[in-house]
Amino acid sequence: MFLPAMAMSAEQLGIVLMHGKGSSPSKGVGSLADALQGKDYLVENLEMPWSGRRDYDVDVKAAEQEIEAAIASLRGKGARKIFVAGHSQGGGFALHFGGHHTVDGIIAIAPGGDVGHQTFRQQLEETMAEARRLVAEGKGQEKARLADYEGSKGKYPVVTTPAAYITWFDPEGAMSANRAVSEMNKSTPVLYIAPTRDYPGLRKAKDRLFGALPSNALTKLYEPNADHTGAPSASTDEIARWTQEVAAR
Repeated sequence: MFLPAMAMSAEQLGIVLMHGKGSSPSKGVGSLADALQGKDYLVENLEMPWSGRRDYDVDVKAAEQEIEAAIASLRGKGARKIFVAGHSQGGGFALHFGGHHTVDGIIAIAPGGDVGHQTFRQQLEETMAEARRLVAEGKGQEKARLADYEGSKGKYPVVTTPAAYITWFDPEGAMSANRAVSEMNKSTPVLYIAPTRDYPGLRKAKDRLFGALPSNALTKLYEPNADHTGAPSASTDEIARWTQEVAAR
């Protein structure tokens, strides 16, 4: 027997929130965090390793542990239901996290950063080969000048250890969108947010990726009238509605 809709108060719902590539908690997702807190949600707005300041300073496993710590913090504050949300690269990582950890729901807002995409593979092939060579030479923990890629600005340098770099940019690894959606926990619903004015590549990918998610009655595609950067704030009300619906089950 299900609880009535809206039976759980917002104060009992916790959301871990992650920004996009090169951004920070106060930028792309700052307004969403503020709006959710204004609705009495418990929010952990994290600075992730792909921020403009951190330069992939830890590997994927350590990043997952940062989310786990945030979840523990939310539970300590009284959260009974936990959602992990992210924008752009944060959305892609939220999908990865949902395949390897148990939470009540995943919210992928204009998910991006798909290193398995052909363009990423082509742009970063040489850098990946360099990182692998350095690891093979025993220099995996020594910082090196490597490269990241973003469609809007092309390739640009990042300085990190080759060992950590490989975990983020392996085309078959954590940030492969195809792998993330195929490995999603079947019992975990996903709110997949695809803004109508997103980048063409992400708009093109949304049907394929959303369609590859495991069947779940609560999984939903939401398409707000917004561009890539405006998607988080444009989705506040739907995120609140959907998390309440999931919590009521």
